[in-house]
Amino acid sequence: MNPSPFLQVKGLTRRYGGVAALDGVTLDLARGQVTGLIGPNGAGKTTLLNALTGLARPESGTVLLEGENVTGLPAHVMAGKGVVRSFQIVRELASLTVFETLLAAPPAQSGETVAGALFGRRKWWAQERANADLARALLERVGLVKLADQPSAMLSGGQKKLLEMARALLMKPRLILLDEPGAGVSPPLRLEIVRLVRELKAEGLSFGIVEHDMHLVEEVCDHVHVLAQGRALVSGTFAEATADPRVVSAYLGVAA
Repeated sequence: MNPSPFLQVKGLTRRYGGVAALDGVTLDLARGQVTGLIGPNGAGKTTLLNALTGLARPESGTVLLEGENVTGLPAHVMAGKGVVRSFQIVRELASLTVFETLLAAPPAQSGETVAGALFGRRKWWAQERANADLARALLERVGLVKLADQPSAMLSGGQKKLLEMARALLMKPRLILLDEPGAGVSPPLRLEIVRLVRELKAEGLSFGIVEHDMHLVEEVCDHVHVLAQGRALVSGTFAEATADPRVVSAYLGVAA
């Protein structure tokens, strides 16, 4: 029995000028599974993540989250619904420490409003303590707790990817979309990312992963969608998808 779809994409289209970055993409991300989104450069993978997380509004098509139409909702609303993402090029807050970077992540903090700051001191102080405890626990989990007081800009590329995952987890997500988590990462930290994804999946989290490292995709993904020229070309297990002649053609530019 196939897992139920957590997020459904139906006929999604997004153009930039005369180029269709997404050209009627239709696919599902299953609940409690790791779904790979692979394909050659320019296939539309990152544009798809942007469209799913409110960073790019689709021109047509539908996105359903557990049956709810969330098409075109802004990023902060999608995050509030439990859909968060990482970026291919990590956007760290260079002036903050690793610990402070995490404390900036939780949404709807009481002290962010004037009324909350002036009249809700007890509430926001308790909330801040709880966030701090969770942040330290997450840094411990991703192996960065010893670097908590270091500037986030001083982390290596792989450490920044782990920090992004911790930041995503602090928002208590239900679906995490990772954009090339293995890119530019040393082998030991790559193993940490693989371990973390597997552990979180076992705890019930759903994932969508854009990745060019086919070994990483094979290691962690239950199901794979291959994109090419803005369309979903092939779906199946990693072995099924990569054995399809159309995928060979899309990657290598040779006739199927």
